[in-house]
Amino acid sequence: MKKDLYLKIKTAVFAVLLLLPAPPDRGAALAGQENRAESPQRIISLGPINTENIYLLGAQDRLIADTIYCNSPPAAREKEKIGTLIQVNIEKIVSLKPDLVLATALTRPRQVARLEALGIRVIRFIQPDSFQEICSQFLKLGRLLDREEKARRIVERARSEVDAVRRQTENLTKKRVFLQVGARPLHASIDSSFTHDFIRFGGGENIAAGASSGIYSREKVIREDPEVIIIAIMGSQTKAGRQEKKAWQRYKSLQAVKNNSIYLVDADLVCSPSPLDFVKALKEITSLIHRQ
Repeated sequence: MKKDLYLKIKTAVFAVLLLLPAPPDRGAALAGQENRAESPQRIISLGPINTENIYLLGAQDRLIADTIYCNSPPAAREKEKIGTLIQVNIEKIVSLKPDLVLATALTRPRQVARLEALGIRVIRFIQPDSFQEICSQFLKLGRLLDREEKARRIVERARSEVDAVRRQTENLTKKRVFLQVGARPLHASIDSSFTHDFIRFGGGENIAAGASSGIYSREKVIREDPEVIIIAIMGSQTKAGRQEKKAWQRYKSLQAVKNNSIYLVDADLVCSPSPLDFVKALKEITSLIHRQ
């Protein structure tokens, strides 16, 4: 039940992030304070991805608190909780005396400003729009936590594996792909999201590339007639996913239906922008795009 709740909020949040406009300078959200202080020893994370990446870097002993939705890895559930992704308890954060708070794109600006006014160092990690930015943000986090060498090794491994996939698919016939990341309303992977790189690197053609918003419609999908439909929505591995697959199968004219090429994938994996999770998701999606 806890895992289902975590997945539900994570994929719902991801769908919301697809609607947020990119800031004018995506590097500015991390600039300025990166090298201002010594390596932090008391860290509070305001989002699941920040928490997962702290564990990936092996710095979990310095994580003193996170949100109620930070449930991965399982050990993160045992950390002190300071609120939700959108509403945090400022007084509790202050009482814990952190030397670094890692905010997200959903952290309210007024709360960030209040923490900073109280002398607390806050660095905000925005939603990455590409695999390249996933790696860039992870390296910056590594520098912040004095784990730069480990972060570099992880990124090098991820980039090497991504390059291998791209070499394997570069001469394959590109198939038209629709990657669905939300159901109500329907959300598509668009080219301002890192999920677009799953299709691009996997040797596919994203039918939603160029869309200004992640909110899509079945009519648009039918008009573009994808050869492959990949569903990565909350509950995609359970009843909700099976129902969504059946909904697409009603459109008998779709090439994806004729080809029996509608697939369900783990949204928890697809919506987790860490370097190694990106590689896992890419390999799975690539195999689905080119499945005979």
